[in-house]
Amino acid sequence: MRYAQLVVGPAGSGKSTYCSTIVKHAADTKRIVEVVNLDPAAEHFDYEPLVDIRELIHLEDAMEDEELKFGPNGGLVFCLETLLENLDWLEEQLGDVDEDYLLFDCPGQIELYTHLTVMRKLVDTLQKWNFRICVVFMIDSQFMVDGAKFLSGTMAALSVMVNLELPHVNILTKMDLLSKSARKQLDNYLDPDPHILLADMRNAKSKWHEKYAKLTESIGEVIENFSLVRFYPLNIKNDESIDDILLTIDNIIQYGEDADVKIRDFDEADPDEVD
Repeated sequence: MRYAQLVVGPAGSGKSTYCSTIVKHAADTKRIVEVVNLDPAAEHFDYEPLVDIRELIHLEDAMEDEELKFGPNGGLVFCLETLLENLDWLEEQLGDVDEDYLLFDCPGQIELYTHLTVMRKLVDTLQKWNFRICVVFMIDSQFMVDGAKFLSGTMAALSVMVNLELPHVNILTKMDLLSKSARKQLDNYLDPDPHILLADMRNAKSKWHEKYAKLTESIGEVIENFSLVRFYPLNIKNDESIDDILLTIDNIIQYGEDADVKIRDFDEADPDEVD
C-alpha cells in the first residue's frame, strides 16, 4: 500500500507550514515523509517537494496567455485541469514504491474542494494507484473564536467531506498564536455543540442573527444530527501536539498495519525439563 494526506483548506490556513512541520518531525523519528506541491501559484515553502506542479504548469502561464485571459481563480482551476490531462507525468514523477507516505500540499481555493470535480477526479486516480488517503482540512484557529465564524468554518468542512467522500480530519492551526482567553473560548468549539454556538450568537445581539435566527438554528441542527465534524488543535511548536495529529491520521489510513510482525526466536525447551 501507499499512503497520503490531502492537505486542503482556505488560503493562509497554514497548509505548507503543516507539511514542512510533518516532514521535519518525521525525519526526527527516522521516518520518511515526502511532499507533493499541487499549488501552481506557490512562491516558496520550507520543504523540498518530491513533485512540483510548477514544473508542469505555473499559474502565471495561464494568466499571461493572450488567448485564455484567465484571472487568478480561473487560472488555478485551469492548472489543476491541465494536471488531470497529464496524469502520466504525475504517475512517472511519483514513481512506484510501496510504503510511500506523501503529503499533497493543495491550493487554497476552497471551491476546488467544496463543489468542483477536479480534486475528486484526482483522488479517484490516486486510489487507483493504490493510495490510502485521508483529507486533512485546515482552518486558522484565529478565525474560529466566535460562534458565527465557527459555524461558517464547520459548514465549509462539511462541504469538503461531502464532495470528496474520504476519511477526514479537521485541524485548527496556529494554536500557538492564540491568547490565553481565546484558547479558553476555543475549548468549547473543539467538539462543536450547536447549542453553545447559538447561545454565543444570541448573546452578541447581532442584527443579522435576529433576522436569520431560524436559518442559523437549522444549520446548527444539521451539524448536531449528523455528528460529522470534530476539530483537532495543532500547535506546531509542541511535539506532543504533532504526535497526536499524526497518530490520528496514521490510524485512519491504517499506516503500518501491514508491516510484517517480527517474531522472536526462542530456543526450544528440553522436553525433560517441562513440568
